[in-house]
Amino acid sequence: MQALVFVHGYLGGSAQWRDQVDLFAPSFRVITPDLPGFGLNRDLDAPDEIGAFADYVLEQVSAAGVERFHLVGHSMGGMIVQEMVARAPERVERLVLYGTGPVGLLPGRFESIAESSRRVVADGVEATGRRISATWFVDYERAPNYPVCAELAVLASEQAALAGLAAMEKWSGEAALAGIASPTLVLWGDCDRTYLWSQPQQLWQGIPGARLAVIPGCAHAVHLEKPKLFNAILEDFLDLDR
Repeated sequence: MQALVFVHGYLGGSAQWRDQVDLFAPSFRVITPDLPGFGLNRDLDAPDEIGAFADYVLEQVSAAGVERFHLVGHSMGGMIVQEMVARAPERVERLVLYGTGPVGLLPGRFESIAESSRRVVADGVEATGRRISATWFVDYERAPNYPVCAELAVLASEQAALAGLAAMEKWSGEAALAGIASPTLVLWGDCDRTYLWSQPQQLWQGIPGARLAVIPGCAHAVHLEKPKLFNAILEDFLDLDR
């Protein structure tokens, strides 16, 4: 059975992929690691380098006995999987870069990385996590699946919340885009407040042969706002028998 790895983003966790695990488990060996400092691994110290997160996920996949795999990365997880491909290109069969980009500074984000860091310290992780999670949905806190993200966000430690922001702020994958050889899908919600169009556009145009899926009426958490559409697009991309 082929393996399918989902990597969550900043303030996320494996629990956000429950619908995808249920759908894809009959056809794939699904692996959904929690990054250090987040979700079920909240007690671990988080690194402040995207590359170190990538090394962690590769180690977890190897420890599961998996050599080759399809790879989905969301948000900061999209940065992490770009680093995974750079480190182990021979291991990644198909790549999905979802709600992400090649520049960690996040130009045009609803607020700067520096401001988010300041608010983590001033307001605390819980208040900051709930506030940031709301921006991932078109309808903010009114979105039906907002609690899924909010409840994960508040699990992060202050150390992890600050380390994740620092890791993003100093990362860039622009120079590596042309070298990505895995068949790649760039997936983006057209109301995303975290990664504006210039970021997915750069991935789509910079990665040879990349495909693009733009989901209307969704913000940053497409898989929780329009899960049926998200899953159908992912199924279509992973259908290797066509």
